[in-house]
Amino acid sequence: MNFFKTFKHDTWVKPYIKQYKGLLITALILGLLTSFCAAALMFTSGYTIDKAATHPVNILLIYVPILLTRAFGIGRPVFKYIERLKSHNWVLRVTSDLRTRLYKTLESDASFFTEHHKTGDIMGLLSEDISHLQNLYLRTIFPAVISYLLTIIGSLALGIFNPSFGFFVFLLLFVEVFIVPLFSVAIESARRAYQKEVKSDLYVQLTDNILGVDDWIISGRKDDFKNLTSKNIHDLDQSKNKSKAFRRNRDFALQLVFAAMVVCFLIFTNLTMTHNQEQANFVAAVVLAVFPLSDAIIPVSQGFEEWPVYKDSILRLNTIKPVPNTLPEQVELKPADFKTLKLDNITFEYNDDSPILIKNFSQTIKRGEKLALLGPSGIGKTTILQLILGDLSPQQGQVKINDLDISQIQVHREQIFSVLNQKPFLFNTTLLNNVRLGNEHKSDAEVKKALERVGLKDLVESLPDKYNTIVGENGSRFSGGEQERIALARILLQDAPIVLLDEPTVGLDPITENDLLETFFDVLKDKTIIWVTHHLQGINHVDHVVFMNSDEIEMEGAPEELYQSNAHFQELYKMDQGL
Repeated sequence: MNFFKTFKHDTWVKPYIKQYKGLLITALILGLLTSFCAAALMFTSGYTIDKAATHPVNILLIYVPILLTRAFGIGRPVFKYIERLKSHNWVLRVTSDLRTRLYKTLESDASFFTEHHKTGDIMGLLSEDISHLQNLYLRTIFPAVISYLLTIIGSLALGIFNPSFGFFVFLLLFVEVFIVPLFSVAIESARRAYQKEVKSDLYVQLTDNILGVDDWIISGRKDDFKNLTSKNIHDLDQSKNKSKAFRRNRDFALQLVFAAMVVCFLIFTNLTMTHNQEQANFVAAVVLAVFPLSDAIIPVSQGFEEWPVYKDSILRLNTIKPVPNTLPEQVELKPADFKTLKLDNITFEYNDDSPILIKNFSQTIKRGEKLALLGPSGIGKTTILQLILGDLSPQQGQVKINDLDISQIQVHREQIFSVLNQKPFLFNTTLLNNVRLGNEHKSDAEVKKALERVGLKDLVESLPDKYNTIVGENGSRFSGGEQERIALARILLQDAPIVLLDEPTVGLDPITENDLLETFFDVLKDKTIIWVTHHLQGINHVDHVVFMNSDEIEMEGAPEELYQSNAHFQELYKMDQGL
């Protein structure tokens, strides 16, 4: 009941079972044929041995069972191999569709998703949950369906020969494929839930401790640091050992039930099939045919035991709903046609309980202008960039490109906007590939030219692998300033008319910061720049400064004019310059 209830309103598993039902049925039939060939191989082998032991007058009397033994011996691995190909093909198709759907669902409104889910949830969805569904098919559904079909077919076949014995065997098989698996779920579900809870606490503690490891060392509490997670690890190991012990005992019990069934077959065949020599030749054949079925029946309990994990994944995936597309009709604005970016009386708050972050904010930025947004942390500078991009929507006012609302150009907004933030992500691949991310259609020569423009040519060409140098995980091969220059080279390849700089030099030393700002404004001199910054270093590069304080603009104007007329600006400028 719990199984069917989980799938009652499911939209992540059932649709793909229907979509690829032909391939699924083929895989199941091949699984049945594999078990049939395994049983038939033992049957014909047993019959051949018994028949040969009666000294047949002519070898031709056992030639057919010999041929069948060879045929079933070849058929079993062939059908098994094809079944694996078909079942894995089916599963990979389904999980490929699931991953594509999940990525599109998350991409449709990433900001909404991150507001309602933790980063760990995203990683779990992308990695663990889809893999769990893959195992659900391969380790639970396929083995269970095949074992149920074998139970029904085998019991009916015996029932035709002897109804009472067929029903008795059905009861034994029912215990193996249904009662024991349900018992496994009942025992292990609570234990798995406990293990998951302990693991979750362990991850939290490990994350906090590793991030704060320097403070533990400075405080001299190394032993406390080592022992902090020992109880969680001990409890987790104990629970896992109990699970292992339960599985060993359960599988041993299943083997005993199966052994009892074999003994019953041995007694039954000796009572009913020994009236003459010809019948007696089938005794060993029938009994031996039972043995291979254990390979299909006993693993069912293991698959059922893992059902609680799969259930959690299915329920979690079904909580992910695509955000309805509320965008208006889209317009493709060519980069060359961009003239003005206008923020018209913008008011924004994250929710009804939060204070208004931005109130009645207005600016008009013309093509080629450079604007700096300054102000204390938490004042809403980065939020303004998100409003400009269209990631957030204002409660009042509009963001317009030329005469178009920003929501009208979302499909191809990468043609209009480039973004460079505090920590650009570099992938663990070659330098060429990382830069070409800005425009995959650019040639190697154009990528190298971009790296030259941002001042990296000499550095790159001094490296052993030059432009094919692997940048390392998250750009670890290069310094912070070099990483920003690589990201700037991406922007040059992208060649969008508006560049948003979100404190790209934060955390760098003053000399590196100054050199980097010189490079930014030199190579982007023909671009419209909106620069979020926390101090006045490099402010002489912009045309207009907007200093935000609380929910209003405290001062704005050209840097030269503010320095001449605004005492507060003069004070801030001198502080930044160390004067």
